[in-house]
Amino acid sequence: MTGFKDHFSSGSAGYAAYRPDYPATLFAWLSSLCAERCLAWDCATGSGQAARGLAAHFARVVASDASAEQIRHALPHPGVDYRVAAAEASGLAERSVDLVTVAQAAHWFDLPRFYAELARVLKPGGVAALWGYGRIVLPGAMDAPLRRFYAETVGPYWPAERALIDDAYRSLDFPFAEIPPPAFAIEVAWTLPRLIDYLSTWSAVKRCRTARGCDPLPALNAELAPLWGDADAAAALQWPLFLRVGRV
Repeated sequence: MTGFKDHFSSGSAGYAAYRPDYPATLFAWLSSLCAERCLAWDCATGSGQAARGLAAHFARVVASDASAEQIRHALPHPGVDYRVAAAEASGLAERSVDLVTVAQAAHWFDLPRFYAELARVLKPGGVAALWGYGRIVLPGAMDAPLRRFYAETVGPYWPAERALIDDAYRSLDFPFAEIPPPAFAIEVAWTLPRLIDYLSTWSAVKRCRTARGCDPLPALNAELAPLWGDADAAAALQWPLFLRVGRV
């Protein structure tokens, strides 16, 4: 696990409870690219959001994470085998995997070592898919306070790797035969308290709390509340996904 940057173990329970799920259409499309659907490896699974989506399409899903705390809080699923393992050392057999997925995590990896592991475990013609999502965009006038919060309030506390998310992985090395993806988005209907719960899982929020000794979220909540109206009324929110998908 040398070099593992653990920004999430301390908030594993919140991550499991408050992070959004990915659209079912994403997993249907990814599985359609595979000649066989015997085994998918969801690397850096966190609390298993992507792994559970893959389980509807593959006979078996191995979901690994270098954080034992993340795995401890992952939701059980009969089709998912959770295990603690580094991205660069999965423990999977050579040429045994049909699809490798990495959701919102490839920017943390030692990519040359991970890509070597990926090439080792994928079957010939197997598929690799890296994806992520940036800042959630709020409707109307509500977006300006969140944009300032993201860039200014907690902006200095984002790890340097966050720049790859802001760049939508365009500058990320990806040495595979690329497959252009269709457009996908995470869509949710959330109340204001549910949104604040999600924002509490941001690594920059946690680092800001530690550095400043106070929570930055109540001030943001106070800014958003008069714009939101009824805080318990659900609003339609969306994150467009960005993907790098390729075949070995």
